[in-house]
Amino acid sequence: MRALRIIFAGTPDFACPSLAALIAAGHQVVGVYTQPDRPAGRGRKLQASPVKQLALDHGLAVYQPQSLKRDAEARAELAALEADLMVVVAYGLLLPQAVLDAPRLGCVNVHASLLPRWRGAAPIQRAVLAGDTTSGVCIMQMEAGLDTGPVYHRLETAVAADETGGSLHDRLAELGAQALLEALPGIADGSRTPAPQDDAAATYAHKLTKDEAQIDWSAPAAAIERQVRAFDPWPVAHTRLDGEPLRIWAAHALSTPTTDGPGRVVGADKHGIRVATGDGLLCLTRLQPSGKRPMEAAAFINARDLEGVLLG
Repeated sequence: MRALRIIFAGTPDFACPSLAALIAAGHQVVGVYTQPDRPAGRGRKLQASPVKQLALDHGLAVYQPQSLKRDAEARAELAALEADLMVVVAYGLLLPQAVLDAPRLGCVNVHASLLPRWRGAAPIQRAVLAGDTTSGVCIMQMEAGLDTGPVYHRLETAVAADETGGSLHDRLAELGAQALLEALPGIADGSRTPAPQDDAAATYAHKLTKDEAQIDWSAPAAAIERQVRAFDPWPVAHTRLDGEPLRIWAAHALSTPTTDGPGRVVGADKHGIRVATGDGLLCLTRLQPSGKRPMEAAAFINARDLEGVLLG
């Protein structure tokens, strides 16, 4: 296929493999849209997004409007790029109809779920939290609705039993880049027809919050294990020990029955810290006390006796 004039819009790490793939494939990336620089770190200095850093490394023009919906000048600037296609990957800004219509072939989105399952902001973590055994990516034709457009192409992958939000994120970022390159020739020449989604089967992936990462020990051990895996690396499942926050980085469910109340530590050794839940035990293997770095459970219990302690 001939090289396309492409506008790329994306912000976080997840979008970088797709941008890199377009560059490596020889497409003409005529502009890269990314969110404005944000304060980050202890010094709260302005920091460029991962997509901006990658774009600048390749000498690409970068645009960072606060809004495309309310900024007519920014929309006109985008239209003037005369792109064949706009590729959107976790951009984070709403695109008004004028932007969706500006490129000759419209706009496509690389979405990290098997649509219509998990439309919305956090599809990767929601899949792990729900215990999905399969995930994947979709190349979707964008329209005004949230992730409602017809799908050009999809690639599936199994969700591993020990999958975390972070590990699935990294795999789907690479899979998204692969799916994008596979779909582009058919999108460009019109031979690939997008399939409408089944709206009745749609589920919504709400944005993550720190509050929902707090562990409810009355839940089943298997559900808490999924919570720990889904919220790694953010916002990290947590509980309280002696009134101080305790972050849980790794844990696995045990089917061992217990008569102890939820949250009670029933045993601790080099293999982990076993905590009673609403159904079964949860074995904590990696945790992080307040003000300290993550550590293995064996190192943690060397510092204090946990037998019989109540978490939460």
